[in-house]
Amino acid sequence: MLSRIRSREGTAGGGLRWLIGPKRTQIFFWHVVFSVPEQIASIAYQNKKVVYGILFRAVAETLSTIAADPKHLGAEIGFFAVLHSWGQNLLFHPHLHCVVPGGGISLDGTRWISCRPRFFLPVRVLSRLFRRLFLKYLQEAFDSGKLRFFTSLEALRDPQAFHRHLDPVRNLKWVVYAKPPFAGPQQVVNYVGRYTHRVAISNDRIVDIEGGEVKFTWRDYRDNNRQKTMSLSADQFIGRFLLHVLPSGFQRIRYYGFLGNRHRKEKLEQCRQLLGMAPSKSPSVSVTLEDYRDRYEKLTGRSLRECPVCHHGHMIPVTIPAEVGSSPTIKDTS
Repeated sequence: MLSRIRSREGTAGGGLRWLIGPKRTQIFFWHVVFSVPEQIASIAYQNKKVVYGILFRAVAETLSTIAADPKHLGAEIGFFAVLHSWGQNLLFHPHLHCVVPGGGISLDGTRWISCRPRFFLPVRVLSRLFRRLFLKYLQEAFDSGKLRFFTSLEALRDPQAFHRHLDPVRNLKWVVYAKPPFAGPQQVVNYVGRYTHRVAISNDRIVDIEGGEVKFTWRDYRDNNRQKTMSLSADQFIGRFLLHVLPSGFQRIRYYGFLGNRHRKEKLEQCRQLLGMAPSKSPSVSVTLEDYRDRYEKLTGRSLRECPVCHHGHMIPVTIPAEVGSSPTIKDTS
């Protein structure tokens, strides 16, 4: 079964583990990535909350619409999406990673429809619809005054300048990647879940911090995926790192289709029935919290239960004092 990857924002992959059972019922999983052009990234940097929201909305609508089209899959799919905003060199590169089961519930709800083993949905069709929807919602955000522009982008406050800025990307091929993970669904869930509770770079990629410079490893995908070392001043490194801090309260993991939070339990049970799998049984997990005194003794070798005077007897709780209110604020009279 697929293990859940827990984070402060939820579980990346929650629900998918109920779709993987015996080999005869296993289904394909697809890793689908949606990226935006550089001209959009510059707008996103100054309008993170709005543009990230548009990115999620356009991607979800694109996948759901094309999958439901009888010319393609003709099914209701389920998936989760994780926002990443960085590349290997820590520069700003907003994109969504989606994990999608290779099939879905028929539109009449009577059967499971699987995609072909080596083909999910046409990438060109996904790219075109994604581009159209994203630009549509971005224009709506501009028209309603939700976008803000500063410094080098200040000129985009003018509608004509904003339109000219987007002209180059209207006919550009937007990058959409869709492939099954070579090592199975666990591999892609591990990959997208790796950064659900940390940002941009892991500690093991940082090689050295010395003389006001930070050295870290990165993979150059344009040079045959070669691993290289980059050296930045501390200020530059911190600046690149801060590019990827999310707006307060923003959810970077979102669920859609039959994995949507509202009907997930019922929809997943329906999927299992259509796949001929046994009904799911939620295991009763009893969590026993370790007493802090036992933990202290393991760490220090000393017991908090032992009498601090005779070191032979054991401390026995007699009563718990009533909660004491916070001390009054002391005014600064200086």
